[in-house]
Amino acid sequence: MSLIHALVAKGSVILAEHQGGSRDFSQATQTILSKIPPNNSKLTYVWEQYLFHYVSEGGYTYLVMADDSAGRRMPFTFLAELQQKFSSAAQPSSSSLSDPPAYALQGSFGPAIAQLMNTYNTNPPTDELSRAQNELAQVKDIMVQNVEQILSRGERIELLVDKTDNMANQATAFRRGARTVRRSMWWKNTRILALSVVVGLVLVWILAAQFCGAGLNQCGSNKS
Repeated sequence: MSLIHALVAKGSVILAEHQGGSRDFSQATQTILSKIPPNNSKLTYVWEQYLFHYVSEGGYTYLVMADDSAGRRMPFTFLAELQQKFSSAAQPSSSSLSDPPAYALQGSFGPAIAQLMNTYNTNPPTDELSRAQNELAQVKDIMVQNVEQILSRGERIELLVDKTDNMANQATAFRRGARTVRRSMWWKNTRILALSVVVGLVLVWILAAQFCGAGLNQCGSNKS
């Protein structure tokens, strides 16, 4: 299966979607939607063996997740046709909603996404792919950004946040454990030092008592 998950959103609100695989990528798609700028743009995000392609135009975002083996030509051809179908079928009815609720068009447009995904996964139209190949060869604004590179620049995109949270929790637990060990070692060293001082004083007293008596008064009397 080349195309796995596709959706249409207005801003960060998903209007309709279809997921072909069993794995849940809703957190990843929501994160990407929140990072898409309001201006028209096309972009591909790379994560593991998956690619998240999107087209943002006129306030609407068309996104599809695909295997890396699908490349970019076929997914962007799918997005172009998805955009065309949405504009002719669903967008007029939703344009009157300035703040549409989530999945407002799931019942009316969700099946159309599923049907289009099935078509491109089983028998993609050759003529559309050929046309898209010529168009994509001239497009300069479709960039590929590796999520790991974005993270290294400090532009934090939290795909699969659980892994990051787990690492942060482990680091916090390690720091707390290190502080506890340091405090424990400090107290242990302090006790050993105090005990050594006490033992030393006792030994000095014992040696002095052998010559001066237990009260150390004989040494004073001998001097007198």
